[in-house]
Amino acid sequence: MQSLMRRVVILGAAGRDFHDFNTVFRDKPGHQVVAFTATQIPGIDSRRYPAALAGSLYPDGIPIVPEDSLEDVIRKERVDLCVFSYSDVAHTQVMHLASRAIAAGADFLLLGAGRTMLKSKVPVIAVTAVRTGAGKSQTTRYLSRILKEMGLRTVAVRHPMPYGDLAAQACQRFATYADLDKEKCTIEEREEYEPHLDNGFVVYAGVDYERILRQAETEADVILWDGGNNDLPFYVPDLHICIADPHRPGHETAYHPGEANFRRADVILVNKCDTADEGNIHSVEMAAAKLNPKARVLRANSPVTCDHPELVRGKRALVVEDGPTLTHGGMSFGAGLVAAKKAGAARIVDPMPYAVGSLEATYRKYPNAAGILPAMGYGESQIADLAETIAATPCDVVVVGTPIDLTRVVRLAKPTVRVRYELEEVVRGRLAEEVEKVVPVRAV
Repeated sequence: MQSLMRRVVILGAAGRDFHDFNTVFRDKPGHQVVAFTATQIPGIDSRRYPAALAGSLYPDGIPIVPEDSLEDVIRKERVDLCVFSYSDVAHTQVMHLASRAIAAGADFLLLGAGRTMLKSKVPVIAVTAVRTGAGKSQTTRYLSRILKEMGLRTVAVRHPMPYGDLAAQACQRFATYADLDKEKCTIEEREEYEPHLDNGFVVYAGVDYERILRQAETEADVILWDGGNNDLPFYVPDLHICIADPHRPGHETAYHPGEANFRRADVILVNKCDTADEGNIHSVEMAAAKLNPKARVLRANSPVTCDHPELVRGKRALVVEDGPTLTHGGMSFGAGLVAAKKAGAARIVDPMPYAVGSLEATYRKYPNAAGILPAMGYGESQIADLAETIAATPCDVVVVGTPIDLTRVVRLAKPTVRVRYELEEVVRGRLAEEVEKVVPVRAV
């Protein structure tokens, strides 16, 4: 008699995959998860999902292996089902992975959003996007200020980035820079957490998002879901905002699960209208009208400012940009390059000839990043590679387009200028109108 137990591999990148396991497969008989695969982020394979998080059915935890070994795992472990669980992937790439699984003898599954969303006791406003680098974080900061003005206690819950000790990172609360240092946060984590802390808001993140939610509810009147990549929210949103990028028109229907966000959202916010072509803006708005006619479509600008533009004018500038925007986000520039050109840099210096270690590999994998330095810093060795590359690049000034003060993480001997960018509604007050529909107004 054939066993009713289905053997499962979850394809992930240290985030959505763990959440899908926790909400759909943990402590559920009938399915045995034999492995996670890992991709996108360096150094996250060859670990184990720990027994402390995996539940009673997995006393030894669950191995995490490279996605490259998918076929071998399917055959060796007699896998019945592969579950796709990561984000910002072209539709064609998703189907290539499906073909690999099917050819090796397994079924291929995409979980529906409703199966993995947790219900909160307080209102949830979710900020998602069609692609990485569209402007989620600045939108979340803008919304947090609206909520603060309404007299509401607001907590930001950030999409997972657990690249260290998974059991220790199950539920993390950040209220100060000291908390970031204590948790040994990566550059990518700091890019997302520091701006919220600067604005006076507590941030939660980690691995077990049920536990995170219940703890965050104890100190929040409203929760802001600050999404990662173009992933779906982990919590049922009372207001779902999806950011679209007119610098990449057509991507709203070409990437998973960004298209699902685009179709599900209550509000579609077309960002970066101050630097985008009007025809591209109109193209995105027409796609919204066709695919999600119930959504309110708003426009926003993303003005870029430079702390000391006089240090850039007429100089050779090395531009450092947010890493994920240039890597799996696929962009060839970010706010740093916009700011450097606006400030009158004489030349943008190409760091590629001076890249060392992991940054050399980054350029090989993401040739779109050519000419700009992605702030890769998932561990101490990558941070060291970043510092060495900056030191070796012949430039007069370093223009830092990441959302953090990079000098807190990397010692730089060269003059450094920090770039800032915030959200600016084209018609002010529209987002506040949407917020007021779902959260109570409290007198300050």
